[in-house]
Amino acid sequence: MKQKTIMFLMGIFALTFTVSQYLSFAVAEPINLNYANFMPADTFPSVQMERWKAEVEKQTSGKVIINTFPGSKLLGARDMMDGVLAGKADIGCLCMPYEHDRFLLTNATALPLGIPNSRTGSLVLWNLYEKYKPEAFAKVKVLTMFTTSPANIMSKKPVKTIEDVRGMTLRASGEAGEIVRTWGANLVNIPMPETPDALKKGDAEGVFSSLDVMKNMNLAQYCRFVAMTDTVIYPLAVVMNLDRWNSLPPDVQKIMNDLGPEHAKWTGSYVDNYVQEAVAWSKEKYKVEFFEFEKSYKAKFNYLLWPLTSRWIKNAEAKGLPGKAIVTDIRTFIRTYR
Repeated sequence: MKQKTIMFLMGIFALTFTVSQYLSFAVAEPINLNYANFMPADTFPSVQMERWKAEVEKQTSGKVIINTFPGSKLLGARDMMDGVLAGKADIGCLCMPYEHDRFLLTNATALPLGIPNSRTGSLVLWNLYEKYKPEAFAKVKVLTMFTTSPANIMSKKPVKTIEDVRGMTLRASGEAGEIVRTWGANLVNIPMPETPDALKKGDAEGVFSSLDVMKNMNLAQYCRFVAMTDTVIYPLAVVMNLDRWNSLPPDVQKIMNDLGPEHAKWTGSYVDNYVQEAVAWSKEKYKVEFFEFEKSYKAKFNYLLWPLTSRWIKNAEAKGLPGKAIVTDIRTFIRTYR
């Protein structure tokens, strides 16, 4: 009788422990992650942020909750990488041209090498990162990468010749900034969110960037002329604090890893479609004039830029990077995805 009582009590204890463990698991708090973005909510970097958030939350069945902070509410454009490293945000979206030398290797995609659209650029950038694993990202987890569509000159006055560009004050950054300087323009090197104010105040006469900003940042209000140069892209990356990444369960890490290349491709396709929408909207709402150069004259713009790639190669090799091989790989990836 005594032995049966002991066995009964042991069974009750085991059942109670099992139920308590189950209940503990069932009511476990979700993993909350803060995701910072410097661009306003309507722009494509923030749209991709919301799409990535939705995919993670869906695929983890609510196990992970992503709290998003667009418009520099948590971290600004120039302190994004250091802010993520310091744990001020778990995840951050950064524009690599804002720190030209820090992201020297991946910024090679912003050289005038003929990337035709955002989808191609995003896949080229992702492949370049996967092949070389740049030291600049050694202390963070890279979740995905993507690019803008090719840059064009959006301005307050028409640009129909190279001479029209000379002396103009244009907003650009990174390799794109070197391009407008080469064309003879004066560079305004400010983050994109500050650009509308610069145009309004007259601190800039135009912008050298992708055409999505004509609509999602309403730059068509100030820039009624667009010269179609289709020159270079701007590369961006989404990075995560490494300690926070290492604290995630393996199944969550796998979901985020699998989303990396898929999300790069999705973002590129989204941007390309949105650019077409922005062009049509700009023409209809503000009667923006888009000027297409003849092929032979457009070559003059490009001819002025060829020394930039040679200069980048020399700079990269002086810092121990295989500059020529990197540029060759980018050109190969372009042919693969274009």
